[in-house]
Amino acid sequence: MELRQLRYFVAVARERNFSRAAELLHIAQPPLSRQIQQLEETLGVTLIDRSIRPLVLTDAGRFFYDQAKQILARIDHVREQTRRIAASRREIFIIGCVGSTLYSGIPDLVRRMRVRWPALGIEIREMMSVEQIAALKDGRIDLGFGRVRLSDPDIERITLREERLVVAFPKGHPKSLTTEPVALSEIAGETLVIYPSKPRPSFADEVLALCADLNVEPGTVEEVREIQTALGLVAAAIGVCILPAAAQRQRMDDVCYRVLSDERATSPVIMSYRRNDGSGRIDEIKSLIREMYAENPPWLRLSNITW
Repeated sequence: MELRQLRYFVAVARERNFSRAAELLHIAQPPLSRQIQQLEETLGVTLIDRSIRPLVLTDAGRFFYDQAKQILARIDHVREQTRRIAASRREIFIIGCVGSTLYSGIPDLVRRMRVRWPALGIEIREMMSVEQIAALKDGRIDLGFGRVRLSDPDIERITLREERLVVAFPKGHPKSLTTEPVALSEIAGETLVIYPSKPRPSFADEVLALCADLNVEPGTVEEVREIQTALGLVAAAIGVCILPAAAQRQRMDDVCYRVLSDERATSPVIMSYRRNDGSGRIDEIKSLIREMYAENPPWLRLSNITW
């Protein structure tokens, strides 16, 4: 089996058409078809059902497609890291995270990682939970921190904690005049601002599901892309917003926060990484997180620790 064949197969599987794949690969269609046939002969299975248009992958083909993408992504990653080292540049470790985690443990963890690995370049990329799964599988990130419970056989997930949820009210709102916890039922009929609007599923769906579980109907629902935009609308008295407790450090001059009293009003913080990760750093990162939690920093006191 050759890497060239893997790239050819991934292109055909993605395009579901030999002609378009050949154009993208800048080769003629006959040799492309021969390479795929040789790959199938090597594996002893049929990967593509050619009797249907557009082309359809067999069950074996779908499995092989997922694995081939991961192999190619890892090879590209190794190639890039090798070039960086050869050019005297640092190895890069990339963390993907949803925006709200930047107000809790991520900055603290990155500082500890820099102390543990001073020669390691660490990058943080904001991305939604569902985006992190694909980015991990493609090798675009090495670690993810999200809030949505997603399942994938190639990804290991650990729920680090359940974080309390709060409601953001505009200054002057009747519910903003006290600091006592508020029941979700008390915002029934209010305009509810949720984020992110896409991609889905996301934290927005978790909020809507919580409302449905507790039989709370908002007046209208406004969907926005980012947490900053959501809080801007709250400050403008357009609606209220439910968000993780650690994020209440934002816009304290024109937004007031009250903790939700409902027991189910929590949001998980989930760490995701590739199954059988070969970097050797994941176990040490878990140890750093345990150390961090043991110190019980202020942002963590807002959460219910489950791990």
